[in-house]
Amino acid sequence: MKKQVTLKINDVPVTVDEGTRVLDAARAAGFDIPTLCYLKDVTNDGSCRVCVVEVKGMRNLAASCSTTVRDGMEVYTNTPKVKQARKTTIELILSNHEKKCLACVRNGNCELSKLSQEYGCDPFKYEGVMKNYKPDDSNPYLIRDNNKCILCRRCVAVCNKIQGVGVIGPNGRGFNTHIGCAFERSLAEVPCVACGQCINVCPVGALTERDNTHEVLEAIADPEKYVIIGTAPSVRVAIGEEFGYPIGTDVEGKMVSAIRALGCDKVFDVDMAADMTIMEEGYEFLGRLNDPNAKLPMITSCSPGWIRYIEYYYPELIGHLSTCKSPQQMFGSIMKTYYAEKMHIDPAKTVVVAVMPCTAKKFERTRDNQSASGYPDIDVVLTTRELAKLLKSQGIDLAAMKPSSFDNPIGEGSTAGLLFGATGGVMEAALRTVYEVVTGKEPPSLDFKAVRGTKGIKTAVVDLDGKQVKVAVAHTLQNAKVILEQIKAGKADYQFVEIMTCPGGCVNGGGQPIHPAKVLNTTDIKTLRAKAIYKSDKKSALRKCHENPVVKTLYAEYFGKPNSHKAHEVLHTSYVKRKKYE
Repeated sequence: MKKQVTLKINDVPVTVDEGTRVLDAARAAGFDIPTLCYLKDVTNDGSCRVCVVEVKGMRNLAASCSTTVRDGMEVYTNTPKVKQARKTTIELILSNHEKKCLACVRNGNCELSKLSQEYGCDPFKYEGVMKNYKPDDSNPYLIRDNNKCILCRRCVAVCNKIQGVGVIGPNGRGFNTHIGCAFERSLAEVPCVACGQCINVCPVGALTERDNTHEVLEAIADPEKYVIIGTAPSVRVAIGEEFGYPIGTDVEGKMVSAIRALGCDKVFDVDMAADMTIMEEGYEFLGRLNDPNAKLPMITSCSPGWIRYIEYYYPELIGHLSTCKSPQQMFGSIMKTYYAEKMHIDPAKTVVVAVMPCTAKKFERTRDNQSASGYPDIDVVLTTRELAKLLKSQGIDLAAMKPSSFDNPIGEGSTAGLLFGATGGVMEAALRTVYEVVTGKEPPSLDFKAVRGTKGIKTAVVDLDGKQVKVAVAHTLQNAKVILEQIKAGKADYQFVEIMTCPGGCVNGGGQPIHPAKVLNTTDIKTLRAKAIYKSDKKSALRKCHENPVVKTLYAEYFGKPNSHKAHEVLHTSYVKRKKYE
């Protein structure tokens, strides 16, 4: 048990663990201290100086995010001296900040703007030399605009500490300091994995996903185009936050109605393609398990940021990847092959839009070997944020929609496919199917709780009719690295591994609704969204991928059986060894 210390915050006594930051102690006492650079478990380097406080006995103001408590300490968070210091700091940040707020994608959700209003700042009090950087739009997934950057370094911290990629950092000195890549390379020239976690933690509009909403509107307006929109599992438990719902509210029915109101031809559930992924991946795994020459462990392939990571950083281990396309790409390939043939639609005139929680999905659609019909499997990828923006631009209020269901004939997905949204979900869905295929019996419980939760690396042993199979689940690339190093060293005794790029999995993807630091530091967003997924699964009548009638029809009418020649042509892909720097 940690030693307890007692101090006073604004004359209010509070007892906390030794080593607690003053910032957290103040919150425990009921006082909120503003921050710009600090993020819990990510960064607390005190670089912004907005969280300063007065500490009795100290001559200078202290940064509450990097100062720890001591017994008997007396802290004051809102004295005139403190408030004036914060105001001056914010005004100095604004002095060379690009103030095109009305046209900024973060208008209404900007932490700098909010603080400026709260402290009554004059944005033009200190005017001097302005930044003049050319925005980096060299890649298909995000844009970096250093004219809006406030050098909080949150993006640097999440790229380094959480993902272990570290392709960005502070370049230059003094006034010329800016966030960039080594040797001023563009993001397209470095081994960025496209995860978008930097966007989620940016307090302003310096980092945004590439906007593709106009492409969707143009396609819908074209009478020659047949527009299909499919949504990923975790979109339904997050998009409501953009319309005033509490974090983690499942708004599936309202979301479907809102998308349909855009005027597209069909609205389908990508959970169906997740079910197909499990069928292909599950049988691929069983094939490897029974082949003494096959590479084990087999590692999942549905997270495109993870795929970029292994291609860049561990290309020698590519052979361990499942050859299955991701659910997004399977969805598009099925739409433009089976569905197009069944409905007598020209795939050349079919526009498939995938709504994803992920920015890396924008890159994934551009990969080679992703055009089963001869045309790109996916034409447009929107993030959850972009879908919300698109709906609002068309005057569609999701909250006011009456719930409706996904379209038929292939709109249905199992809630095993829905589990793909949370870390451990792919593994759990696979085990439900693999167990039954091998043993001929239903698992003792469909809830494989050993692979659930937000622990960085989880392991479990599953008894498949006397054969012990050890599985592992990891989320964030820093944790993925641990498993990959074990495989390289020949110390990994797993047979099946799931890896998700983002903390908590897709529910916390780089394209999900953005929340300010105050919420990020006090709320476990990924767990709340995951709970909504598990709640939906628990009450579902269809909880196994292989029992989905749509899946059965697809194999009966088109693919024959899992891992067939036809299935490999349409549903599987290949990988490349990427050079970190050209």
